[in-house]
This record gives sequence, structure tokens and C-alpha cells, in this order.
Amino acid sequence: MAEMFSDEWMNGFKDRWNADPELAGALEKIGFKSTIAYGFEGEDDPRGFLRVENGHAVEAGSWTGQTVNWDLRATPENWKKWMSKPPGMMGLGIAYTSRKLKFNVGDYTAMIKDPRMAGPFIRSFAVMGS
Repeated sequence: MAEMFSDEWMNGFKDRWNADPELAGALEKIGFKSTIAYGFEGEDDPRGFLRVENGHAVEAGSWTGQTVNWDLRATPENWKKWMSKPPGMMGLGIAYTSRKLKFNVGDYTAMIKDPRMAGPFIRSFAVMGS
């Protein structure tokens, strides 16, 4: 198994993202475009990134300085927990307010208030773990 957020892992995530209609399909409907970074709490830089155009992941890999719209951080243990049992809306809120999930870049409040984005965001945890 590839190391979490490595180049190989992120490219596998990209393929799973694009194959999931609840994720890519839902975000395509709203023309979602963003570059999302993923990493571990306490590290200066993210580990991996995913560039999304019109809901579909078009590029992924190890983070090498890309400008990002979102930078999500958590401990490796929490990432693994959420990948094996994705949080629901309440679990996500608890993770955010308890600082287990940190948004170093990006507006959690704006995203979670928009059901067109919140549902796919929650779905992304299940896709990560598949």
C-alpha cells in the first residue's frame, strides 16, 4: 500500500474521485474548481494535492509548492479513522471544532453551509478509504 498522500496514493485517489458520481458528478453540477492540499498536523507543508476542474480531478501528486484553495490537516491516526469510517455532518463538525481537522487554507464555514459542497466533501473521506 502506498504511503498516505504520496504521489502514488494521490493519483489513486484522483482515479477513485473521478469514478464516484456522488463526488465528481455532484461537484460537476456546480462547476467546482479548486486545488486541495492534504497533510499532517504539525508539518509546515502539505504532503499531497489534488487539482479539480469542473468537479473532476485533473491532476494529483506530491505537493511541490502549488498554490492551494484548501489545505486540510489532521494526524495520521485521524485520517485513517475517517477513511475507514467516514464522518457524517455531525462528526465533521465535531472534528473541526475540536481542531482534529484543521483548515490551514480555506473557509470551512462557507463550505459546510452549502449542501452542494458539504455532501461531496463528506463523501471524499469514503472515497479516500476505498
